[in-house]
Amino acid sequence: MTIKEVQDELISDFELFDDWESKYEYIIDMGKQLPTMDVQYKTEENIIKGCQSLVWLHAYMKDGRLQFVADSDAIIVRGLVSMLVKVLSDQSPEDIAKADLYFLKEIGLHQHLAQTRSNGLASMVKQMRAYAYAFQAVE
Repeated sequence: MTIKEVQDELISDFELFDDWESKYEYIIDMGKQLPTMDVQYKTEENIIKGCQSLVWLHAYMKDGRLQFVADSDAIIVRGLVSMLVKVLSDQSPEDIAKADLYFLKEIGLHQHLAQTRSNGLASMVKQMRAYAYAFQAVE
């Protein structure tokens, strides 16, 4: 699936919920479904700066596609990073670098997250793009 297709699917999923309490529960459920990150990747260098909670992000290439593995010590943040992993994993570094992540606005995340969580989300996106640029340079 393309980045656009995954985003459109997420937007459709969120449209099924009538209120933000249900949407938060869905985000938390997504975080619970995020595969467990191997402890070897929970290092200081993989911590995303700018997040209130601890968020670890590791990236690697597989078959020309960038793969992300992430975790957080906060359940809601784990859900947020799981959405980004879902949208951006298994895509080319070029596509990730230029992706318009419109789903964040479309589902209304920025209006319903505290400023610190919103800043953390922006830091996660920034770090994922940084990995994309770095892997583009290597190819």
